[in-house]
Order: sequence, then C-alpha cells, then structure tokens
Amino acid sequence: MTPATPPVPSSSKASRNGKLEAFRAGEKRRARVRIIAITSGIVGAAAVITLVVTSITLTPRPAATESASGSIRGVTTFSNTAGHVEGSVSYDQTPPVGGPHSALWLNCGIYTQPVPNQNAVHDLEHGAVWVTYDPSLPAATVSSLRDLMPSTYTLLSPYPGLPAPIVLSAWDAQLAVSSVTDARIGQFIQKYRQSASAPEPGAPCTGGLDAPGKL
Repeated sequence: MTPATPPVPSSSKASRNGKLEAFRAGEKRRARVRIIAITSGIVGAAAVITLVVTSITLTPRPAATESASGSIRGVTTFSNTAGHVEGSVSYDQTPPVGGPHSALWLNCGIYTQPVPNQNAVHDLEHGAVWVTYDPSLPAATVSSLRDLMPSTYTLLSPYPGLPAPIVLSAWDAQLAVSSVTDARIGQFIQKYRQSASAPEPGAPCTGGLDAPGKL
C-alpha cells in the first residue's frame, strides 16, 4: 500500500504563491518597459522622418539655369566635311563654321585685324571658338569682348560684313548676338570650346600661324 503524500504546509504554499505573484508582477513591469521603449523608438523615428521631410520640403531649390550641355537659343547648326586644301576657300557661312581649310592653323588669341578664313577654320577643327565682331563696334565693346575670352582655344577678330554685331562660331555651330552683355556668349563658349563635336578637339591651337594684328 502506497504511503499517503504528506500535506504541504500552508506556509510553503503561501511562499510559492508569493514568489509566483512577484514573478508575474516583474514580467508585467518588464513588458511595460518594452512597450515604452518600442513606443519611444517609433515616436523618435517618426520625428526624424518628419524632420528630414520638412528639411527637404523647406530647403530652397537652386534657380533653374540653362545647362551648358543643353540647347542655346538662337544657335544654328550645320554639317561640314573636313579636309586640307591650298589657297583661299569660298565658304557657305559667314564667318565659316567648317569645311575644307588650310593645313596650317592660326594661333589662338586676340587679333585686331581680320584673319584668313581658311586658317581660322582649322582652329575650329581643333575645338576652338571663333568670336568675330563688326569693325565699327565701339572700343569699349571690343574691350569687353576681350575680357570674356578664355586664355586658350578662342579666337577674337574683327570681321567685315557680319550679319550681326557679334557672331560666335564653332565647328558646325554659330550664334549671332547684338550685345556684348548677352549671356549666351558665355554659354556658347562653355558648350563648344573643346567640344567633342569638333573633328579634332585638343589638337594644338599654338605653334601655327600668327596673322597680322595678333596681340
């Protein structure tokens, strides 16, 4: 016959019940702490997101400007072949923007007299920009044009018979403007000087011919 299990003293039951209640109370406290931590994290993350979105929304965007690589109002483009010839050449554009030309290029820089077309076109082939102006322009205007010229891969010269007071030419591209303050002058130079649209960009613009009037 199995002996009966002795009864558990009431004091032991009370002790176990007390420990159980304490454990449960601790679990509840820990759960509350976890909830508070998670809630705080969510609120903090939301605050950061709100701050970032607000910052993006309120940060002023830079004013839109015409990209140097984009189109420039008034530019006319052409399609010319390249090749070296001897003697003078008759060109379809005034000033010329490409086509057959002298094997000797013109040294880039500022000229006070008209320069030979066939030598200047060779410079365009090398990626230079040729800025021409009506010889009747005031000296102050010509001086302002000189100030706009980069030190390399540009030509500046007077040119009788222009269709406008100032004409900028690159290989297969041309722009006519009426004022030295026209912002398109700088845009054209930036876009077409040493442009890949030239047949030989980066080829020399020095070591060639100095025409009369070279400064």
